[in-house]
Amino acid sequence: MIYDVIIIGSGPAGISASLYTKRANLKTLIISKGESTLEKVGNIENYYGLEENVNGKKLQEIGEKQAKHLGIEIKKEEVVQIEKSINFLVTTLNHTYETKTVILATGATRKKCDIKGIKELEGKGVSYCAICDAFFFKGKDVAVLGSKEYALHEAQILLPVANSVTMLTNGEEAIEKRTQGIDIEEKKIKEVRGIERIEEVTFEDNTTKKIDGIFVAIGTATSSDLARKLGIKIEEKTNYIIVNNKMETNLSGLYACGDCVGGTLQIAKAVYEGMQAGISAIDYCKKKDNL
Repeated sequence: MIYDVIIIGSGPAGISASLYTKRANLKTLIISKGESTLEKVGNIENYYGLEENVNGKKLQEIGEKQAKHLGIEIKKEEVVQIEKSINFLVTTLNHTYETKTVILATGATRKKCDIKGIKELEGKGVSYCAICDAFFFKGKDVAVLGSKEYALHEAQILLPVANSVTMLTNGEEAIEKRTQGIDIEEKKIKEVRGIERIEEVTFEDNTTKKIDGIFVAIGTATSSDLARKLGIKIEEKTNYIIVNNKMETNLSGLYACGDCVGGTLQIAKAVYEGMQAGISAIDYCKKKDNL
């Protein structure tokens, strides 16, 4: 099955985009881990059409019900990779979906990594993209920092290339789905050390582990994580995806909207940009189908 559009994220931007693509009779799928920034918002008073205050979680539920009422398919899965061939291939841990277009709308969640040495050793053995940098660690001993599905997926990419792969969970319990050949270390990390390049990880019990590289994959994959692997232009200082006024990225058929493109982080803006991304995807599909 080939979808016309897959929207990654079920917040205001993603839902808004889906309403337009579905009404244009495009086969639409929303994939969302179910973790929206909107759900953490308290009472909302500054959004058009609300007779009474509503909290973010309730508004999120209303949006998803609206999409489902139109027959829009929503899958609660975590996207770990997007690839471009003739169409796009959107991969979760257990499934791969094919689509003509992709709309990134997963918000602007920034990874927080306060481990001493990580920032200082970026580009010197610390990486944020296994598929981008795995080649440089051929035959080396590497680690992936993270404990969830995204970290496991990054470790799986490294496994055929590296000499050894260890998931460093930094005190968190590792995901239950284990892969043979990937070691798990759940001890709390004290710091990452190295002079010219990363050399070792020191744990809080003062034990150490020699490594040649570490790939940061904390939590779930953000829009910028997914975009970076495709060569999408990103504002490095802010981590926001660069788009034009049609929500187009530099890769044809891939759009981004909402908090992941920066600007004023408001619901009204996200809804507008979702609408624009949806319209752009509609135009793209019409042109593609008429070729």
